[in-house]
Amino acid sequence: MNVFLTNPNGSIPTTQLQLSGSKSETNRMLLLQALYPQIKIVNASNSDDSQVMLKALKNFQLTTLNAQLVDVHHAGTAMRFLTAFFAIKEGTEVVLTGSTRMKERPVKILVEALRQLGAEISYLEKEGYPPLRIKGTKLTKQKVNLAANISSQYISALLLIAPKLENGLELVLEGEITSMPYIKMTLALLNEIGVKTLVENNTIKVIQHQLPIIHHPITVESDWSSASYWYSFIALAPIGTQITLASFKKNSLQGDSVLVEIYKNFGVETIFNDKKITLHKVANLEPATLNLELNNCPDIAQTIAVTCFGLGIVCELSGLHTLKIKETDRLLALQTELTKLGAVVSCTDDSIRINKSQMIKENVVISTYNDHRMALSFAPLALKVPIVIENADVVSKSYPGFWEDVKRFGIGVL
Repeated sequence: MNVFLTNPNGSIPTTQLQLSGSKSETNRMLLLQALYPQIKIVNASNSDDSQVMLKALKNFQLTTLNAQLVDVHHAGTAMRFLTAFFAIKEGTEVVLTGSTRMKERPVKILVEALRQLGAEISYLEKEGYPPLRIKGTKLTKQKVNLAANISSQYISALLLIAPKLENGLELVLEGEITSMPYIKMTLALLNEIGVKTLVENNTIKVIQHQLPIIHHPITVESDWSSASYWYSFIALAPIGTQITLASFKKNSLQGDSVLVEIYKNFGVETIFNDKKITLHKVANLEPATLNLELNNCPDIAQTIAVTCFGLGIVCELSGLHTLKIKETDRLLALQTELTKLGAVVSCTDDSIRINKSQMIKENVVISTYNDHRMALSFAPLALKVPIVIENADVVSKSYPGFWEDVKRFGIGVL
């Protein structure tokens, strides 16, 4: 399905939207709930990724004669988290697979770490990549050393199963840590269910724990990465435009909450009030060059890049080495699609630079590469020119109701 986006009236109504729970928080909580069924979750994400995770966990059987096939499709978080989960389910055997693109996304670092702990995991096709055959076993070893600049999902996968390991876990991270906010999120959620953790320099310890101490349901905060697209819409809109989004915390666990500070560069003010945020375009700002290190929040890089292009702002975004192994090579995809719109773009393995553009080409068809964030991040350009988003239903991976929300915002969606 393709969608044609326009801004037919040139005006935007004041809108209030309820965004779904964070996919990152939800998937962590779903795994913890599978380990500790007493956990109750409120405002879980309705994304495809979370539905895949939930289905895999619900359909999993503890005893079976044959290896169970679990297909996570495009869900990278589910692949990493379930690899760790199935590794500790004694007496079971699982074949964990995914889409063609998933079979191109490396998982060797996590597999090797689990093997250090005693896990029985083998590769069924290409060495270092899914599909995996996982024989669940009791893991008694305690200590793992990992490079600190890897995807935080590998680290979080180990931390989430750590309370169930016989001797807990001591995780030593070597070098500079990538995406620390996501690791902190995982640790905070463990603490919330009663698991004790300790962080000393680059060593993280998780204490073995039988039962969580829970006195209330755990409410998942709405997704800041989903909010990023509305920050982009407001940045590209006329002064005075505003939108209210629920439900968000001022002191969020999510790394993408840095949007509040980043979008001040584009004249967007964020007002917190009663678990809601109101985004308000207060000025047209044009910094000479915007340089941002996004090591801790790479998921919002595409949104920021498109915002800068739409406003004619020169930007250089770095710290993006993890984007090359996502649903697509996001740096290459950004360069290709922005160039079609008239941008002058250059990339390295971990950065992208967008030079000032004099015009934005109309009616360009944006390819999405089976990547939800490509569709989501380019949509706000409809405030500047008519634009076509190819394979638009890919947004269901993280934000199923996006196109309906876009209509409520006054954008024509055909």
